[in-house]
Amino acid sequence: MQLIGQKSITFRLTLLFAAASTTVLLLLGLLIGDLVEDHFEEQDMDLLTGKLELIQFALQKVSTAEDLAVLPRQLERSLVGHHGLTVEVLGPGGQMLYFTPGATFPPAFLKTTTAQAPAHPTVWNTTEGHRIRGIAATVYTGIEHTSPAVVAIATNMALHEHFMASFRIALWSVVALAALATGLLGWGAARRGLAPLHAIRQGAAGVTAHRLDYRLASDAVPVELAELADTLNAMLARLEDSFRRLSDFSSDLAHELRTPVSNLLTQTQVTLSKDRTAEEYRDILASNAEEFERLSRTISDMLFLAKSDNDLIVPSREATQLEDEVNSLFEFYEAFAEEKGISLACSGQAVVSGDRLMLRRAINNLLSNAIRHTPQGGHVEVRIGDVEEDQVYVSVENTGETIPPAHLPRLFDRFYRADASRQRFSEGSGLGLAITRSILRAHGGRAEVFSQDGTTRFDLIIPKDGEVPLHRSATATPNTLGRAAHGGIA
Repeated sequence: MQLIGQKSITFRLTLLFAAASTTVLLLLGLLIGDLVEDHFEEQDMDLLTGKLELIQFALQKVSTAEDLAVLPRQLERSLVGHHGLTVEVLGPGGQMLYFTPGATFPPAFLKTTTAQAPAHPTVWNTTEGHRIRGIAATVYTGIEHTSPAVVAIATNMALHEHFMASFRIALWSVVALAALATGLLGWGAARRGLAPLHAIRQGAAGVTAHRLDYRLASDAVPVELAELADTLNAMLARLEDSFRRLSDFSSDLAHELRTPVSNLLTQTQVTLSKDRTAEEYRDILASNAEEFERLSRTISDMLFLAKSDNDLIVPSREATQLEDEVNSLFEFYEAFAEEKGISLACSGQAVVSGDRLMLRRAINNLLSNAIRHTPQGGHVEVRIGDVEEDQVYVSVENTGETIPPAHLPRLFDRFYRADASRQRFSEGSGLGLAITRSILRAHGGRAEVFSQDGTTRFDLIIPKDGEVPLHRSATATPNTLGRAAHGGIA
């Protein structure tokens, strides 16, 4: 059973095609056989009814006993040359008037005669094993006041049966050969029809980690396989993007961890190179502690993102007043903002059902990022409002350098910075925006970014009740929020 289930599609199509064609040919052969049988029966009936009419005409002309006596000679002359034809005529009194040699009619057959010739003949077997087809009828003579005569005529079916036997052998031989031929033709048609699948298999077999840019030519395959090719191309595109991100992530992670580890190793080696005072050791340990904290934050952030990638983040649900969270964060950053001469402002309010600490962290990441990249004397503004009946937005806008459009789609990637020259000097780990997007996705929302004319704005779209799917796109998309954040809604 397992072997049958493992047969190829070509084998199955060939088998189905051969079975279907064989069934059609068998039905056609049976139909032809029945039609030929009916044709032979019609021929025999024409012969039998013709001879019956001839004998009826001869009997109806008999008007005297003398005419009845010469009747056998007339019938003998009329039936000359009809091989295989047997006739039996019983006179009005039941006496035998005429019969051909070898004529054997069943008694029951002679007792069921009628004045009219039957519509269908009767078939019986003789003691010698021959099949006979015959008819019988009663005929009145021209002699008055006498009972009718009985006329029985039959013909041997041996010639027809011999022909039908030869015909069936030839017919079934042709059917068998035709089934074999259609099976071979079906195999060739199936192989040719499935050739695009083999091409897809060969192309997919060449896909490796270093060759993920391969795409199937969907316009070169049949319409039935076009959707499959498009699906495989979409899968390859996702794999290529995921592998690229994983490769970049691994490289960036190794680069991020190498710096603090190298600093710790170098500083430790220098410290151990000579004796130092307790105060010096304390300073060195404090410096090492800062590096360890940086490593710890990076590792914690990576674990958070790994859970997000595997849908393991399940936020709690509580009523969260977004305006209160923003004002609390403003108090935290107030001193730093005053030092840089940056003004902070918040407008609007909204309440959502979500994990308060997670949402606070997402907003904090945007505020930290905005204050860090706002120049001296700039401003940072937060707007809160409704997008739709079931969604709210938090918009964090700051003045500063415009981010080139090419960088916007990747700002939420891990370790990605639009300004590569500040990679090593930035205080952040490069994971803040990625974590923000993961938090929004866990809440069923999304994060977007816009930058033009010296203004950069990050938008968080958050469902109010939290009863929404946890998997939505977090990429930047054109929306009406951009216009609303500049005064349309808040």
